[in-house]
Amino acid sequence: MLEQIHCPEDIHSLDENELNQLAAEIRKYLLEVVSVNGGHLASNLGVVELTLALHSVFDFSHDKLVLDVGHQCYTHKILTGRKDAMTTLRQQDGISGFPKRSESDYDHFNTGHSSTSISAAIGMAKARDIKKENYSVVAVIGDGALTGGMAFEALNHAGYLNTPLIIILNDNKMSIAKNVGAISRHLNKLRTSSYYDKSKAKINSWLRKIPKVGDHIANGIEKLKDGLKYLLVPGVLFEEMNFTYIGPIDGHDIHSMQEIFRNARNLDHPVIIHVLTRKGKGYLPAEKQPDKFHGTPPFDVLTGKAVKEENMGLTYTQAFGETMLELAAQYEDIVAITAAMPDGTGLSKFGETYPDRFFDVGIAEQHAVTFGAGLAANGLRPVVAIYSTFLQRAYDQVWHDVCLQDLPVIFALDRGGLVPGDGETHQGIYDLSYLRTMPNLSILMPKDENELRQMLYTAYQQKHPVAIRYPRGYGRNVPLEPFAAIPWGKWETLTRGEDFAIFAVGPLCETAMEIRRILYYHDISVSVVNARFLKPLDEEMLQAIEKEPIPVVILEENVCEGGFAGACAEYWTARGADVSLLSFGLPTIVQGQGSVDVLREAYGLAAESVAEKILRKWFPDKE
Repeated sequence: MLEQIHCPEDIHSLDENELNQLAAEIRKYLLEVVSVNGGHLASNLGVVELTLALHSVFDFSHDKLVLDVGHQCYTHKILTGRKDAMTTLRQQDGISGFPKRSESDYDHFNTGHSSTSISAAIGMAKARDIKKENYSVVAVIGDGALTGGMAFEALNHAGYLNTPLIIILNDNKMSIAKNVGAISRHLNKLRTSSYYDKSKAKINSWLRKIPKVGDHIANGIEKLKDGLKYLLVPGVLFEEMNFTYIGPIDGHDIHSMQEIFRNARNLDHPVIIHVLTRKGKGYLPAEKQPDKFHGTPPFDVLTGKAVKEENMGLTYTQAFGETMLELAAQYEDIVAITAAMPDGTGLSKFGETYPDRFFDVGIAEQHAVTFGAGLAANGLRPVVAIYSTFLQRAYDQVWHDVCLQDLPVIFALDRGGLVPGDGETHQGIYDLSYLRTMPNLSILMPKDENELRQMLYTAYQQKHPVAIRYPRGYGRNVPLEPFAAIPWGKWETLTRGEDFAIFAVGPLCETAMEIRRILYYHDISVSVVNARFLKPLDEEMLQAIEKEPIPVVILEENVCEGGFAGACAEYWTARGADVSLLSFGLPTIVQGQGSVDVLREAYGLAAESVAEKILRKWFPDKE
């Protein structure tokens, strides 16, 4: 049946049994694609029926659909003409794992970060009203995304505006409750009918016309109704925000959802439809471990085990997690904070071992940072572990609540630098530029997993805020050594040469060593420096370069604007130094996706490309 689906209109004539058969085929296809390419599996398996119900009721060539976070969009893409392209998922020049307006007219809003859908949907709805157009606007938001404060800000505004808007709360944490039954279905159907709304208004108006006592009776009924709602209605919070709440309903019952959606699209005010789904549905390993299969590398479908190379050692995330356990055993004031990513940040074991010192605040990065500031202000040493791309959401909290007060919070920024697969929304290439402006904050990046370990230990010794950014993926398979403090603010000279120096940041130290090997055969001698402190700079080494002087190459996985090269250039310019500088960084937006090696090659950070440009600029006679 899946082979016959080329656009959403192809499912409009399917009956309930055919739609369920199609759902099973889509799940099988999702397993085939994600097991080869990697991707977000559990969330997509959970919304197959929900997506089919939406596309069978609404016409999203005209109506608008906003998927919060967007990592549940695979079925949506399959139904909207991109089924065959799914085999290129997350690959270079392939299809994105998130909605992209540039990819399809059915993708109405780019999403990759959480809790934005309701705000965007309200904007679309008000644009519709102002332009006097007629279409439905639907936002699908997961229960986890509701922990983001922005979602509640948007709900508050939507309730105030009172314009037609459909919000679907995809709740995949709860089992289907008892009130999902015949009575609940009947009440939901009744409450979404226009007859119900009109009758309720007429009765209220009629009561208030009764002389002397009418208003009292009507008000009394309202108070009684509100009291009963607080006892019986699970969505009373939404009702109080001026939404009609419908649910919970079974998110795997296509027919029930179709009925509710058809009625909801005729309402003249905002509605929240609470849908219960099972994350990972249809694939037992994902149902048992939905967090593991939230974002997964390629895996064996039969066993559920990841397909990976042998003897790769630890990932940076694993090294961070192990180090945190050792530090916590040694220092009782260390606490750990994550924003809904205990597995992704490597803190799950920490949470199990030290439950009283571990805090998962949900998808609430702003709160995570200020919560950490409060802990630090009262004598504890918080480590706030957040992906680099998500810390952007807490810019003001880092500045106002941590750095301005010079509080000793340690920021562990996982996924710093280029990130494979997820595309531009998840690249950790901006943190250095905006963190450089923060008062009292130091910024470090390790060349390998052992140096990450020592940086965490060294940061604990400081009484000021410290940010440590480190990449996604495996380290260099070096042993984790006993704790030893790194000389503060000092870079590490890896090799000495006479012709020029390379200042390399983080994993690009390995690239710098490869460049050195390439240029060795051109009779060029290269110094390679591990610029592990991005702030403060190693002024002693910068001044030594002035005195020689020799040309300098800078390698960094950060946008060029405001990055490490800019910091060095600013330092030399302020001193009136004349240093020949060639810098390699990234553009403001890294388009596309693929492995880190593919992205480095595409953006001129591969060793061969850098070596060629060095030869052309400084040593043309040796090319």
